[in-house]
Amino acid sequence: MNWDQVEGKWKQMKGSVRTRWGKLTDDDLELIKGQKDQLVGKIQERYGIAKAEAEEQAEKWSRAQQATKHESAATQ
Repeated sequence: MNWDQVEGKWKQMKGSVRTRWGKLTDDDLELIKGQKDQLVGKIQERYGIAKAEAEEQAEKWSRAQQATKHESAATQ
């Protein structure tokens, strides 16, 4: 899923983000608003990891969301 789609569907995506990164607070999620750079920064901050690792995690999560979307569409 590209980040424009994530941003556009952020309210629906928050649960998935919260499941993946449980240390992110509701306030964090409100500030992120689906913006990749904001998500990466908060992942870095909350988990104490390097930017490259946070970016990789965010990309993997985004790809998994796309795969889930395709699986859901295929079963309908």
